[in-house]
Amino acid sequence: MNKKIPIVMLILLFGLQSFLLQTHATETQQQYDYKSAEFKAVASQFMCTCGCGQDHYACDMAGCTNTDAFKADLIEMMNKGMDKDEIREYYVETLGEEILTAPEKKGFSLTAWVLPFVTLGGAGTGVFFLVRRWTRRSGEIQTSNEEMNVKDEVEEEILSSIIDEERKKYF
Repeated sequence: MNKKIPIVMLILLFGLQSFLLQTHATETQQQYDYKSAEFKAVASQFMCTCGCGQDHYACDMAGCTNTDAFKADLIEMMNKGMDKDEIREYYVETLGEEILTAPEKKGFSLTAWVLPFVTLGGAGTGVFFLVRRWTRRSGEIQTSNEEMNVKDEVEEEILSSIIDEERKKYF
């Protein structure tokens, strides 16, 4: 009797352990569906190819058969155990970077991230110098107008004095 109790306890412990391992294994193999947050994160990084301009998660264009097949492929890949980055790499290798909703932040695609800001900065600098040149020119024009007015007054005085002298000669 004394030997049966430890043997029964060992059998119970092994049985409990195998039950817990089996439960844990079913938890780790999660089945994804179209409404899961993980699916949304994966599907929203790919652009739909039907021409609607939306990502595959948001595409609801009538008659779009591309998105249904693509979503089914994504679910299948996720259920096989592929993560977000592996799926992204697979589709970039297969279809190219055009499938992505945003360009990658490396290589030549980095220009798509940097170029708009560089263009805005360059345009702002150009406008600054153009306005500065215009204000300087308007200041020069005002100065030259004042000088012309002074010269006109002097010339008027000279002419009026010459005219007065000529009048005095003949009258």
